[in-house]
Amino acid sequence: MRIATWNVNSITARLPRLLAWLESTGTDVLCVQETKCTAEQFPAEALRELGYESVVNATGRWNGVALISRVGLDDVVTGLPGGPAYEGVQEPRAISATCGPVRLWSVYVPNGREVAHEHYAYKLRWLEALQEAVVADAAGARPFAVLGDFNVAPTDEDVWDPALFEGATHVTPAERAALATLRAEGLTDVMPRPLKYDRPYTFWDYRELRFPKNKGMRIDLVYGNAPFTSSVKDSYVDREERKGKGASDHAPVVVDLDL
Repeated sequence: MRIATWNVNSITARLPRLLAWLESTGTDVLCVQETKCTAEQFPAEALRELGYESVVNATGRWNGVALISRVGLDDVVTGLPGGPAYEGVQEPRAISATCGPVRLWSVYVPNGREVAHEHYAYKLRWLEALQEAVVADAAGARPFAVLGDFNVAPTDEDVWDPALFEGATHVTPAERAALATLRAEGLTDVMPRPLKYDRPYTFWDYRELRFPKNKGMRIDLVYGNAPFTSSVKDSYVDREERKGKGASDHAPVVVDLDL
């Protein structure tokens, strides 16, 4: 079974690439973040023609998440149970479903903006709510994983130059502690192998030629429970999909399971 996560940075802009990638890779389930469309605009029919069902949590702004599956979508939960609101709105940042033998969450953690910004405090509350929401799924005997754009680099090795990020979001002790709390629920970081260079970065800013210079970050993560991680046969960052005109600023992270 092949499972992947990808922040597409607008599913409308990336649709031809997305469809071609699904077809060429044989992915069974794709967790999508940053759809940037309404639920009505989501390309469910185009995906259906390719043999995929889909569920989406999106309102048309800068967020939005989805699950795309050709092995079933059952027991769907839209949104983050108990999740905080930002400026009075509970943003569309989480969706979960049972896809064949596995239970999966697709999440798009708030960015945080700046440490002194209220969005940073919101990010920490959101991560706390995520930890509380996944407890039951993580503890079960069924393979389970929470995948997505966490907007946190777990260690200094997950950023191209730690010194440049000092005092900034994505690397603060509080954010990393929130990930450690999540892992304490019995989840393990599934480390992908890079297809080039020595670090499996997943995000490269569009600015300053950061992708060609490999000035990236690993912020797209896969956290699985023991039944999930014990079934992992391979995991990699599909760096090729970050290349070329019209690419997202994130690359897909792919996990192959033997279930």
